Amino acid sequence: MGSGRCSAVTRTSRAAFQAAAGLYRQSWEAAPPRSYGRLVGMLKSSVLAGNGRKSGDYVRGAIADSEAGSPTAAYARAIAALIADDDHAAQIWASQMRGASDAFDRTANAVIALARRDRAAYGAALEAIVCDFERRTDHLTGVAIADTALVLERLAADRGITVPVSSPLLPRPSR
Repeated sequence: MGSGRCSAVTRTSRAAFQAAAGLYRQSWEAAPPRSYGRLVGMLKSSVLAGNGRKSGDYVRGAIADSEAGSPTAAYARAIAALIADDDHAAQIWASQMRGASDAFDRTANAVIALARRDRAAYGAALEAIVCDFERRTDHLTGVAIADTALVLERLAADRGITVPVSSPLLPRPSR
């Protein structure tokens, strides 16, 4: 598959994402209670590294069902459920993200569509997420990249329902 250079970049990227996942986990373990964004970062990094299952299991153990009052905790649990192919739980957790913000609503729509394996609804939700990232002047990671879309597309690939979305904030597929 591809040139040695592309394979090396892929290995380097995966290693960097895996290292980031480890740092997010360490940060979570040292953080004050309810610092759920660190778990979201861990999950995103793990999924992009191609190794989400272990982190998904960790998140399901780290966040109790009773902590659903936090949209960020619900987001982490929804992604962890998608990783585990627990589509029912993914829909429940995604529903608990709704109403927190427009960004949470867009992501909840995408998660629910993925869980239902509804390509059309997922495509519309993903397009809305990418458009939101394109309008931003500041990005949480400091890098202008639609990381939520990348993670969702990786999870969509596991379900066979990826959708083509083009954006300067998304890497181009290698040929």
